[in-house]
Parts: sequence; structure tokens; C-alpha cells
Amino acid sequence: MRASLIQIAVNEDETVEARRLRAAALVREQAGADLVVLPELWTTGAFAFEEFDAAAESLRGPTHEAMAKAASDAGVWLHAGSIPERGPDGRLYNTSLVFSPAGDLTASYRKIHRFGFDKGEAVLMGAGREPVTVPLADTTILGVATCYDLRFPELFRALVDAGAEILVVPAGWPERRRPHWTLLAQARAVENQAFVLACGTAGTHAGVPQAGHSIVVDPWGEVLAEAGPDEEVLTVEFDPAKVARTREQFPALKDRVLGLEPPRG
Repeated sequence: MRASLIQIAVNEDETVEARRLRAAALVREQAGADLVVLPELWTTGAFAFEEFDAAAESLRGPTHEAMAKAASDAGVWLHAGSIPERGPDGRLYNTSLVFSPAGDLTASYRKIHRFGFDKGEAVLMGAGREPVTVPLADTTILGVATCYDLRFPELFRALVDAGAEILVVPAGWPERRRPHWTLLAQARAVENQAFVLACGTAGTHAGVPQAGHSIVVDPWGEVLAEAGPDEEVLTVEFDPAKVARTREQFPALKDRVLGLEPPRG
């Protein structure tokens, strides 16, 4: 499998529409890849809380339209990162979109763990409730998570229990906590014996410098590729069958005890 992580820069001097067009062009340039990934809230910036309401769009709004066309033009599976979605209930959600090579919206995921500690995203947006997996042409299964979700291993266990072999994590992770980003990406890969594709943003969101350093980690925790701090496209080739081989060679997941059965009274 060939995957391309587009570590797009989000800067205040570029309009949302201009960035949307630029992101679509970058996706089209990845023709030949199997999977392309964009970061979290790249239309506005993950820390641009004051922009969420004005920039919110429906699930099938302008970003859906642009990304569906780009995925179809490039012939790739596209995890289009996340957008500030305005749901039918009027609430805002941090929602990821996944498109097939035909440009069909095959899955959406509302971020379950909202960041902010009673401010920012945590109060402005509603929480998702269900883990989401996506079968890629019957060959492998993606598990979908977003940014702050990376700190909650129980979500990733649920994704693995649902069959996930590749864990995709778009993010708007701040530079000041970059060591956590790398550590947690490797931890989620090792404990779940799965590939982790973690795609962050570059640039600065509402005065918050972003970590960049998108990363691809294999089921043994080895870093296969890592970006720098600036905008770039990180491309890596890997064998999804390594997940099954790793789980067979070192069957740690079979020794799980907690969480599999209700506690006895």
C-alpha cells in the first residue's frame, strides 16, 4: 500500500476557499497512491475556535464537494481530515470524511473526545458516540480517530476489535506537546499491533504553532516515515499484511483479560 499524508499549512493569510482549492489540488497530485490523508480541521485551523460557527458546513457542503471530486480525479481512497460540521440538530461537530476512489462518501466520524477542558472545542462542539471503521476494497480495514482521541487507548481497542489494521489519526497538534504526539502514535501502534498513520498540520492556528511531524508507524512501533515542521507531503509504502504476521508472531492481543468480560461480583 502506498499512502500519502498531506501536512498542509493553515495560516491566517489564506481564505478557507483558497485553502480548499489548494488541498484539492494536492490530493489530485497523489494519483497513484492507494490512500491519501489530510489533517484535522484544516479548513479553519483546530485552534481557531472563533471561526468554527461561521465556517461550519453540512456533511455534504463545499468541502464534501471538493474532496469527492479530488478523490475521484486521483482515483484514491481519501481520508479528507475533518471539518466543523453543522448537524441537522444545529450543533457543531468535528467530523471526518472518508471517500472512495469513485468519490463516494463511504464514512463519516464525529470526534468522540473533544479537547479544551471545559472551553474551546469541548464546549463549542458536540461529541460523537460511535467508533468508525472503513473497509478498503475488502483488503484491509481503517480505524478512524481524530487528534485528542490519540490519548484514549480504549477507543483504539474498540477499533481493533472491529477489525481495524490501519489506524488513521488526522490532527491539529500543537508544537508545545510534540513529544506526546510521537510517543502516543508509537504506543497506539505497538499495543494494537497495527499501522498508525497520523497526519498533522503545519503553520499557526489562532496564534498556536502546530507540531507538523506527521508520522507513519508499523505494528512493531518502528517509525517508517516522519515529516518535518513545515508543509509537505509524506509518502510511504508498506505491506498491510504485516499486521496479521505481527499478531501471529507475537500474539499479545490473545492474552487480553480486562475489558473482554463483565467483572464478576
